[in-house]
Amino acid sequence: MSARQNFIAAYTGALRVYQWPKNLVVFAALVFAFQLTDPAQVLRSIAAFLVLCAASSAVYVLNDLADIEKDRAHPDKRNRPIASGRIPIPVATALLGLLLVASLGPAYLLGYRFLLAVLGFLALNLCYTFVFKRIMLVDVLAIAGGFVLRGIAGAVVLDVAFSNWLVVCTLFLALFLGLGKRRREIGLLDAEAVHHREVLGHYTVPYLDSLMVILAAATLLTYTIYTCSPEVVQRTGTDKLYASLPFVVYGLFRYLYLVHHKRGGGDPSRTLLTDAPLLITVLLWGLASIAIIYGERIFQLS
Repeated sequence: MSARQNFIAAYTGALRVYQWPKNLVVFAALVFAFQLTDPAQVLRSIAAFLVLCAASSAVYVLNDLADIEKDRAHPDKRNRPIASGRIPIPVATALLGLLLVASLGPAYLLGYRFLLAVLGFLALNLCYTFVFKRIMLVDVLAIAGGFVLRGIAGAVVLDVAFSNWLVVCTLFLALFLGLGKRRREIGLLDAEAVHHREVLGHYTVPYLDSLMVILAAATLLTYTIYTCSPEVVQRTGTDKLYASLPFVVYGLFRYLYLVHHKRGGGDPSRTLLTDAPLLITVLLWGLASIAIIYGERIFQLS
């Protein structure tokens, strides 16, 4: 690998570019609030996505700086750019400052409500880095809260209402994925898990399996209620959104299969990008939702 390729790999790794798909949740409001046909709103959503990518990368750099010693003792994390020394600490600190400016400046231009959502996202992750990640269950709740704030940010940047049921569904789904990550960490590190992440000493695989089943059911239930709620039917103009349920069911069950039989779930973003059936399911869910909402509206207008 050339010096240029090493440079690019180091910085894309530090920024966790592969984690940016998590921020795609900001587009939920664009689709479900029937704003996808408005070019100005589409551009605002794209801008919000880029801002959150910068903010989330800032969080990852901060985490790597704060956990550098523990990461160096971890079988996988020791290869991260900052822990391995490929990016020196002073350079990483400067990168963190640049990312904060790149996120907060444009966030201000997109409106004070969106700026507050981004500040809330950063504050929550700051608390996670130094406090919450050491507290059982609060650690995964904080991770899930980050997903919820992303969804709320996507709604406020467009100045549209968001469904409480969708917020709850997002929370349950994020908790489900977060617990899957904890389960993978315990399986990977075994007896050494508690030395790498103190909170893992409070979790066991059977306990996490039980919670994941509960959360999978809760996610499915709340999404079903969301698709059938009068508020959503009125806003989207269709009562057929429940037709997207098979993709949600398959996606949840596929993820559980990967966690239990393929030792997956350690990184939800990598799992999504590397497991073809899961990726195809998510894409089909998105396309089906768009087709149901916008197809029926077009049919009604014709």
